[in-house]
Amino acid sequence: MSWVLGIDTSNYTTSVSAFDGENMLYRKKLLPVKTGEKGIRQSDAVFHHTLQLPELVSDLCSEISSDISAVGVSVKPSNQEGSYMPCFLAGISVAKSLSSALKIPLYKFSHQDGHIAAALYSSKKTDLIGEKFIAFHISGGTSQGVLVTPNKNYFSTQLLCDSLDLKAGQAIDRIGIELGLQFPCGPELEKLALKSNKNFDNIKVFHRDLSFSLSGVENKCKQMLENKESPCDIALYCIKYIESAISDTCDLLLKQYGNLPLVFSGGVMSNSIIRKDFEKKYGAYFAEPAFSSDNACGIAYLTHRMHNKQLHNGD
Repeated sequence: MSWVLGIDTSNYTTSVSAFDGENMLYRKKLLPVKTGEKGIRQSDAVFHHTLQLPELVSDLCSEISSDISAVGVSVKPSNQEGSYMPCFLAGISVAKSLSSALKIPLYKFSHQDGHIAAALYSSKKTDLIGEKFIAFHISGGTSQGVLVTPNKNYFSTQLLCDSLDLKAGQAIDRIGIELGLQFPCGPELEKLALKSNKNFDNIKVFHRDLSFSLSGVENKCKQMLENKESPCDIALYCIKYIESAISDTCDLLLKQYGNLPLVFSGGVMSNSIIRKDFEKKYGAYFAEPAFSSDNACGIAYLTHRMHNKQLHNGD
């Protein structure tokens, strides 16, 4: 089976993946963020993607044993109308160039599509493609829940809920920076939280309809910091606040849409505390940690799936 290439240039990570139907290879590299800063400007993101992507593609392709038959790329953050972020232009440029030079098909997806597909692939639940389920993409740029329904290609998504203000990853990074952690702060914040013995299981989070507010967690954690509470307790409170917001929303969605499978992806969802609780409460499916944060593996999987379908149909 020939290989296909997937490319994703998100707001935090340059990534490229190759898939041949059995083997998944990937390379990724975080965008550099200066110490103490809470993010990166889009102009800087495009610049660093432009530098990093050719190197990653070259390194990955040195491992591929046959020609590339198709290339796929994420072209926007989500499938919602008006979704746009300049950082994806770097990936689009390289993908179009490869498609033209190699005379191979180009397939376009959203970053969110890639996250959902990566979660299904790594949790061995690709059989859900063709079924209806609810998927959450919780990261620094997105904190959304969508209804996933099958279509003729792979799946389509309908926005069900969103953060009303801060995204979950933004809240984690802001609080992590206050605690003196290195950006992106998720892994270090989790290690700190695991040292806490506090119980924060009754946190109340503001909701409007099915969407939730996360701004309160930043204010509460700053207050805890001013009161000189333990950094590990502050870290755990931050994580449990986000967990409570999502859990309350899950309960509302399952009541409204029925007992559908729940699939979680995005860097925040690599957190072991949230994963353990949600697997126990909902039987939820999670991307493995390597596939949970930004990566091109889902894009490569969808590219392979769509390309094989077109070959089979003779298109």
